[in-house]
Amino acid sequence: MRQVVLDTETTGLSASEGHRIIEIGCLEIVNRRLTGRTLHLYLNPEREIDEAATEVHGMTWDDLRDKPRFAEVAERVLGFCEGAEVLIHNAAFDLSFLDAELARVDLGRFRDRCGGVLDTLLMARELHPGKRNSLDALCDRYGVSNSHRTLHGALLDSELLAEVYLAMTRGQDSFEIGLDQASSGGPGAEAIEWPPRGLRVVTASAAEAAAHDASLATIAKERKGPAIWATEPAQTA
Repeated sequence: MRQVVLDTETTGLSASEGHRIIEIGCLEIVNRRLTGRTLHLYLNPEREIDEAATEVHGMTWDDLRDKPRFAEVAERVLGFCEGAEVLIHNAAFDLSFLDAELARVDLGRFRDRCGGVLDTLLMARELHPGKRNSLDALCDRYGVSNSHRTLHGALLDSELLAEVYLAMTRGQDSFEIGLDQASSGGPGAEAIEWPPRGLRVVTASAAEAAAHDASLATIAKERKGPAIWATEPAQTA
């Protein structure tokens, strides 16, 4: 399964008021593994940036005047996301800006050009109702280090979100679940070979076995009865 984690930074809070995207960060996950493939772009927004927005991401229009405009990179963004499930935290915000940018170049809606959108904020709210579910709060909850995040950045936030998402969904493919299913004869039981082929079994030497028996005898003497594990029937594979 191919997924893309995406984040944007913008000139302000509302695409409907003409604010624009200034940074896009994407990274790829395939079968729950980070592949190392990323797309990171700074854009010339063709307008001033709100002071409040600059306080969040640290960028001004002067920093971006020499960067490409969205129209010049639109196909690169769509190509990176094509066919993938796109993970966005608070997707409504980013999608409003992406759709507004795509509309300017007659390229349709973002959702129609990828394999679907998953809003990780809505997922977090379902998992943790009544709690704070900002990206910073989720990093704290799942032990994802964000100490290097002094300002927001699209690629940095995508990297943090990828770690948070994998932590939030880790139970879907945990090793423990597989063992429970196998022991109960549930789905996947026949797929697990036990003991694993090629497992090296090391047996105790005569001296080690004698030392073990001596330890059990000492325990039995002190508690005036055999050790509990000495009375349990042997378990076989």
